[in-house]
Amino acid sequence: MIVYGPVASWRLGRSLGIDLINSAKTCSFDCIYCQLGRTVHLTIERKKFVEDEDIMREIDSLPPVKADVVTFSGTGEPTLAKNLGMAAEYVKKLNLPTAILTNSSLFWREDVREDLKKIDWIIAKLDAPDEKIFRKINRPHESIDFDEMIEGMKKVARNAKKFSLQMMFVKENALYASEMAEIAKEIKAHEIQLNTPLRKSPVKPLSKKDMEKIAEYFEGMNVKEVYSSSPPEVKPIDYMEVLRRRPE
Repeated sequence: MIVYGPVASWRLGRSLGIDLINSAKTCSFDCIYCQLGRTVHLTIERKKFVEDEDIMREIDSLPPVKADVVTFSGTGEPTLAKNLGMAAEYVKKLNLPTAILTNSSLFWREDVREDLKKIDWIIAKLDAPDEKIFRKINRPHESIDFDEMIEGMKKVARNAKKFSLQMMFVKENALYASEMAEIAKEIKAHEIQLNTPLRKSPVKPLSKKDMEKIAEYFEGMNVKEVYSSSPPEVKPIDYMEVLRRRPE
């Protein structure tokens, strides 16, 4: 299935997922904390992973569902899908706001930035203060440059209806919160989402106390922190499809 959920999200509420990759994990990152495990296909090549007709058919055949937002996410980096823009236009018929969970790696591309303009809420990843920590935590494709990615984020943020930075804190970056807060100010994000891997992950989460300390560096910003937020109750269309993308 391309359409899955709704998923209970502490950031998004009841999130109806659209998975434009829908295969073995395909991403431009291989993050140490990813709940889906190691990246099977590490790539920066944009292409169609699912056909336009299949996307439209699943959207058109959806049963009645209670959702707050339609979110592009799933088994890989959604901006790798060349039909992201088409899908973003087509899901407007559901009369729900749209969001995307993205690792920001392709924001340097003009075609990606044009696709993102069709989405209401951009939730972009930032887990590091510099190239060294970036490669240690996110393990990106070799061609991705940290500074170029940050410049792309600034461009996307300027044109976004709503732009959030999602920051996943683990022991490898916990001491760099101050530097990351300064970058967030430069990007001019509308919201900062402070996260640590509470769901099944290869690495241990930081404690509530650790996250509260980190949040102090973001004082004066619009901050949402995982320990202080609760997801809503949901009833998925197909529980196993949710589990495939968000293992417990």
